Amino acid sequence: MAKKVRVRFAPSPTGGLHLGGVRTVLYNYLFARQQGGDFVLRIEDTDQSRYVPGAEEYIYECLKWCGLAPDESPLAGGPFAPYRQSERKELYRQYAEFLVQEGKAYYAFDRTEELESFRERFKTAENPSPQYDHKVRQQMRNSCALTFEETERMLADGVPHVIRIRMPENETVTFTDMIRGEVSFNTGLVDDKVLLKADGMPTYHLAVVVDDYLMKITHAFRGEEWLPSAPVHVLLWKYLGWEADMPQWAHLPLILKPDGNGKLSKRDGDRLGFPVFAMNWTVPGTNDLTKGFRELGFMPEAFVNMLAMLGWNDGTDQELFTLDELKQKFSMDRVHKGGAKFDFEKAKWFNHEWIKKSDVARLKTDVKQIFGQHGITATDEKLDKVIALVKERCTLLTDFVEQAKFFFQTPQQWDLDAIKPKWNDAKQAFFGDVISYFQNATNWNVPTDLENGFKELAAAKQIKPGEVLLPLRIMLVGGKFGPGVFDIAAVIGKEETVLRIKAVLEKL
Repeated sequence: MAKKVRVRFAPSPTGGLHLGGVRTVLYNYLFARQQGGDFVLRIEDTDQSRYVPGAEEYIYECLKWCGLAPDESPLAGGPFAPYRQSERKELYRQYAEFLVQEGKAYYAFDRTEELESFRERFKTAENPSPQYDHKVRQQMRNSCALTFEETERMLADGVPHVIRIRMPENETVTFTDMIRGEVSFNTGLVDDKVLLKADGMPTYHLAVVVDDYLMKITHAFRGEEWLPSAPVHVLLWKYLGWEADMPQWAHLPLILKPDGNGKLSKRDGDRLGFPVFAMNWTVPGTNDLTKGFRELGFMPEAFVNMLAMLGWNDGTDQELFTLDELKQKFSMDRVHKGGAKFDFEKAKWFNHEWIKKSDVARLKTDVKQIFGQHGITATDEKLDKVIALVKERCTLLTDFVEQAKFFFQTPQQWDLDAIKPKWNDAKQAFFGDVISYFQNATNWNVPTDLENGFKELAAAKQIKPGEVLLPLRIMLVGGKFGPGVFDIAAVIGKEETVLRIKAVLEKL
């Protein structure tokens, strides 16, 4: 019987969640849902020196916003708890010690200053960053170079030490990647990675293998930057006797800078003026704020849709997908090998399309919240009409403020410079007549009737409608933008329309 599919996302709680991390979540989630499997969130907090308060809660909030809820996590619990590696600390040493007994790992007692000295001693022009590997391990302070008695004495005396994997000198490690096909590495080019640190905490290399085994993970999807570590992990599965249970690997392509030159970083976003984190992240202590897609005004549906297309397509020209459609159509064999360039203009296009295709009910909660942040009060009935009128003009949810605030607040300033050059007494008199016409209008809620009456009045005064429509728009809105001007008049009401016209006439 086939094993139940189980995938995991295992972030470190060290800061904001990069969009590449969210895409890894998404691909894991889609694969699990499609295969009827489980999606696990595991917190890899073994490096306590890099732990940042609030970062774990931030991860939960990001996944909640994106609609990518895990089946098992530190919050949700599950049959393989605990899901924080710091709470699993006692598990790991036994496996590290087993590897030492099997001759697949060793104790290393090198002090920090000895490691620094080693790097200087072995540095050459050809090898400016020497590795701790089979070439040098016999010249270092470890159980490979020391006698058994010396090693035992140092352990008994409590001398600080780490446990390192003993990489073979010249073997080929091969595995099949779901995206890249067969991948091979020469072990002689890989250093002896630390598996267990001096504080008893495992490194990523040991913890990821032990936890994936114990949590019955069947597929491991992660960024291609982890590809160089794959031979270490494949060997650990083999050395621990778990080779038959090793998950299928998939190393996802990088998300690249817009010019395609290297991995997209937070610095690139700062430099080019767009976010790379899913949500706002404030660094504890310094209070430095890094903006996120959510606060910029992205819909989660658009953000997820955009991420799905950064490295995958379904083989057609379709670009807009709901999450349910992605669950049906996603497949790992359509994930690209090459990196995907991030294009912020394209990201905004996705958001614009999603705002256009979303109904008023879906948009209302977000728009109401944004209005509240800007001191705009809106009744539900009026807000429904306004959202329907302006949504096609909004690229970001935050654009609703600029595109719609004049429905709820009288403009405080007007673009009079756009009116004055062609203004004359005839137009001044015309708008006096318009005020009378509007005050007597009985069909205020029918914009087409208002428009027809306005144009008939202009024709009677021998004024071209085009010459007075722009001034009317500026009177009601403050500038040269917005939906149909008579739609605006119908929503803001007769009294407010007349007041705004009068206010501008006094300034002209």
